[in-house]
Amino acid sequence: MITPTDDDKEEVLLAGRYGDLDDVRGFVSKFGSGPLADIRDENDNCILHMVCGNGHLDVLEYLLPLVPSSLLAAQNSAKSTPLHWAALNKHLPVVQKLVEHPNGPGIDLIDIKNAAGHSPLGEAELAEWEEGATWLVKMMNLDAEGGEKEVGGAEDAVGPEDVEVQIEDADGQIAKMSISGGAAKAS
Repeated sequence: MITPTDDDKEEVLLAGRYGDLDDVRGFVSKFGSGPLADIRDENDNCILHMVCGNGHLDVLEYLLPLVPSSLLAAQNSAKSTPLHWAALNKHLPVVQKLVEHPNGPGIDLIDIKNAAGHSPLGEAELAEWEEGATWLVKMMNLDAEGGEKEVGGAEDAVGPEDVEVQIEDADGQIAKMSISGGAAKAS
């Protein structure tokens, strides 16, 4: 395989940004998938930042089997991951695909904080994206008091109508969220 030039790298990042699946496929045909993991723009954004920030699910689905799973947690110069960008821009199918990717970091992605101290959940809340924040809270690994996970049979199961979550943002502000009947309500 030949090595991509700086122009080739810039073009594939733009193809990711604009959702041009044919151009991304063309790059992979010409250079293989290996270079995709190392390509960054001037702000240290990778191809997944571009794809996820702009909600291009088809390109994401094409790329996920080709890139190392560590790229899902890649942080740019502001320490934001592709999940931060997807949450900020309210792209639920992309958020779901990133968190649920079988070979990826999974729910641990939700806990990564950017330079501003925000997790992807925090970005969803700042964007006033209730649907995404609700989904992320449901996916989170919430521990019982004392740091131990609650484990039990069906008689110990807690339905979504019984869940209330308090989240502290980087400024120390507390946001309360109740999940009731499958829907979240901020208080």
